Amino acid sequence: MEWVRSIDLPIGDWVEAIVNWILANLQPLLDAISAAIGFVSTSLEDFLLWLHPFVLAAILIAIGLWRVNWKFAVFVAVSLFVIMGMNLWEETVSTMALVVAAAFVALVIGFPIGVAMAKNDTVEAVVRPVLDFMQTMPPFVYLIPAAMFFGLGKVPGTIATVIFAMPPSVRLTNLGIRQVSHENVEAGLAFGCTDRQLLTKVQLPLALPSIMAGVNQTIMLALSMVVIASMIGAGGLGNTVLTGIQRLNIGLGFEGGLGVVIVAILLDRLTQSIGHMGRGESVFRKMVRVFRGQPSGAQAEGEAETKTTRTAS
Repeated sequence: MEWVRSIDLPIGDWVEAIVNWILANLQPLLDAISAAIGFVSTSLEDFLLWLHPFVLAAILIAIGLWRVNWKFAVFVAVSLFVIMGMNLWEETVSTMALVVAAAFVALVIGFPIGVAMAKNDTVEAVVRPVLDFMQTMPPFVYLIPAAMFFGLGKVPGTIATVIFAMPPSVRLTNLGIRQVSHENVEAGLAFGCTDRQLLTKVQLPLALPSIMAGVNQTIMLALSMVVIASMIGAGGLGNTVLTGIQRLNIGLGFEGGLGVVIVAILLDRLTQSIGHMGRGESVFRKMVRVFRGQPSGAQAEGEAETKTTRTAS
């Protein structure tokens, strides 16, 4: 096997040379990216921390009641009480802000790419291997260029999270648009839709379940990156878990992990609920209907169909 060992591909040296060139020539671009992402993440975190804990808790409970049901609202209230009892409120808010900011940036970048992939097979053929590379690369590797390009702190943690969490939104946006039935597309064209109207009025609404599944997966991957990103100063609950690991403090690590689980459940249920509420229904009417115990729009339609079937039979 000596001949195998004689093969030398200095890929690591090439990558290091590229990184050094970027640091030497593209520093203004890196500063602009850092400023933009730092503004989004820092502003969101400052706003959430500025709100009184009970005010923010009431808002989250109301959103849970509005988007899901009263049982989930009770779960939100109990979960937030547990977080406050563990004295991890600020860490939880920081983690939630980091995840939401990273998911927002990932969607802003990934959604147009997914649409372009659905519209052009060449774009899909080019982007698909890149997405495969992004998803199979160990997440720890993303910390190296993020720290080299942007230093330590929340900004590189957010950027590493964006890169790690972006592929599902791109893939499922592409998949959802491509799975829209040909009959619906032909019907839109028959009614004189332009390409833009066909996308916004026909394809995107029908692809919404797949797109929201991509959003959900993006948020879940962002949460899975929280602990790893804490190694370069992202903070939040990841820092609590990391401290528990370093000190071999099982209790502290469990509390931080429990906080991450609670945030994951809250964001998961809320993103899954989007698209299930009756179309055109206002927030106020939704709240009133929930308090009265009336069925949702989809449930009401199902009950109406059942009654019609029974009457016909």
